[in-house]
Amino acid sequence: MADLISGSPPTQTIDVREQPHEDALQHVERAFGTGLVRSTAAYGVYGATEGFRTERGTWVRIERRERWWINSAGWGGLEAASTLQGVRKPQWHQSVTWTDKARDVVWRADELELVSSPSVEVAGGFAAATALPDSWWADLRGSLAALAGNATDRVGMSQAHLSKRITQVFDKPIDTTVDEWTTAHTDLHWNNVTTDGYLLDWEDWGAAPRGLDAATLWQASLPNPKLAERVQREFAADLQTRSGRLAQLLQCANAIRIAARTGASTPLSEAANAAAKRILAELG
Repeated sequence: MADLISGSPPTQTIDVREQPHEDALQHVERAFGTGLVRSTAAYGVYGATEGFRTERGTWVRIERRERWWINSAGWGGLEAASTLQGVRKPQWHQSVTWTDKARDVVWRADELELVSSPSVEVAGGFAAATALPDSWWADLRGSLAALAGNATDRVGMSQAHLSKRITQVFDKPIDTTVDEWTTAHTDLHWNNVTTDGYLLDWEDWGAAPRGLDAATLWQASLPNPKLAERVQREFAADLQTRSGRLAQLLQCANAIRIAARTGASTPLSEAANAAAKRILAELG
């Protein structure tokens, strides 16, 4: 992930799910020249983002960030993704950014093509994912292959981050040096891909270890062994490389770390622990 500049965050930041900010929504409407349909509001899990259908049939994503965080590469990820060729994703139209001194934040809004099909997660989660046809998997492989063919100087996952996370969790000495890099989405889970194959949420895309996207989707599928095996089979060409195994080990480490912080194992962390033993043996 991109590094953040140093500085002290404000003690409180607006949660768009709970705190009024009608002035910000009206700012977006004036800038884009269309109304936001308030009844279609969808919110991010941390209260930093929200999205709305517009009166002209597009989608607007709005994000607030503390001013000390606005140089993150993710801030302009959707706009930068408009240059990518051959990838099934919403078309980007325009953006607006402004400083909100009263709240000590910066707002950004992006207007995008409206994708009407639901994410796989919304459509039914694991049940919907296991029912996806062969053609859906072929289309996803095609999009990721096309994405890999787009050169970029953006950093989606650094060597330092991968090495740090793996060594924090696993005691076994292992060479974490990635030998293959490619362009990746970096956040490919079941809520970021639709039932008709659109890839959503392009904030953090960039160069990453080969197989990271497949490994991320695999990790999201671990509680369902049948689905996790399907991901392994569909993306074997990437996941069975050294970089692909390191990407899987990273995702196992992430799941194990989250469970350790809560002090309780989960179906995801249990499956990640079992998978990590296999991957560590394969990596030697």
